[in-house]
Amino acid sequence: MSIDITGLPAEGVVFGTSPLAELGVCLHALAEPGHHPGLHGWATATAAGLQPDLADRLHEAEFLWRTTFSDVFMPFAGLTGGGGGTGETLADELDLLDRLDDERFVSAALEFTCVSCYSTGGPSPLSDPARRERSLELAAGRGPRQLDFTRRLLDDPAAVRTWIRRLFEDCDEAFFADTWRRVSPRLAADARHKTELLRHKGLDETLRAVSPALSVDGNRTRISADKLAVGRTTAIDPAVGAGLTLIPTSFGWPHLLILHAPGWRPVIHYPVGSPELPGASPVELLTLRMEALAHPMRMRLCRHLARAAHTTSELADTYGITAPEVSRHLSVLKRAGLVTTRRRGRYVLHQLDVTLVARLGSDFLETVLR
Repeated sequence: MSIDITGLPAEGVVFGTSPLAELGVCLHALAEPGHHPGLHGWATATAAGLQPDLADRLHEAEFLWRTTFSDVFMPFAGLTGGGGGTGETLADELDLLDRLDDERFVSAALEFTCVSCYSTGGPSPLSDPARRERSLELAAGRGPRQLDFTRRLLDDPAAVRTWIRRLFEDCDEAFFADTWRRVSPRLAADARHKTELLRHKGLDETLRAVSPALSVDGNRTRISADKLAVGRTTAIDPAVGAGLTLIPTSFGWPHLLILHAPGWRPVIHYPVGSPELPGASPVELLTLRMEALAHPMRMRLCRHLARAAHTTSELADTYGITAPEVSRHLSVLKRAGLVTTRRRGRYVLHQLDVTLVARLGSDFLETVLR
């Protein structure tokens, strides 16, 4: 993953905090507690305290934050001439979300069906019939809730946008306002510290302090993120202006998120702190599992399977290999007990057992989820 920073002035790199982005990772932690072993207590208590109506609505929209981290949580990065400034409050950032035009909002919200073309962009499904049909086809493969949401969004984006804003406002009232009051001072302090570090020590040292996975090349023209995902973007875009925004998160570990959609300001959403994880396994079983994970393609498959259940054909399409090749790799992972399989109608879905993988050690878990 790389960000072209050729010609970016020093003042173009900014640190800030984002309540809406933090709400997004909070919702992800609720939906996927296995990704966040250090948050089990918070996730259990928060989920238990949700009113049934809110819990149902969160379940209805969870693919916005469960499978992928939708760019709707960072609207400041998609506004033309917006300068990349985040809002001080959740209400401020929801106002920024309202300012995104329908085509940009819909494309961001439907990222869960179009991950394979995220980096390349293309026409909006609102205006392009072929992209609309493809979005509906991919949503159908994900499930009936995803298909219903996609249809509603394409037919009446304004109504769905109002529904999503109300959902986020109700989350704020139910649990997030208290959570944000607790974590925001730490995040603001980290953003101030990194700003000072950038001013006095330069970009190289600052990026190392943000994450060991980040580096800048010797010519100071490209930032690289050591992730299993592949993508590139630029911090110099006439549509949104020059700049790179870095946002700390308290709930995001182990994810290092890079917003790299074409036409959006690049954003690095980086975790502050990490929990301790258990890691004991019998030697024979550990050996079997480590051998299964040693193949680079199986590691890449694990990245997708950690985020959601996928069919063999989806994985083959994503990675440009044949379905039999995918099946052979999945068989190795299943023999090691790392992947579970279930049937939904005519689809056979495979998913990584994230809780079990966490016991292999935090390095591998952080790598596949980064």
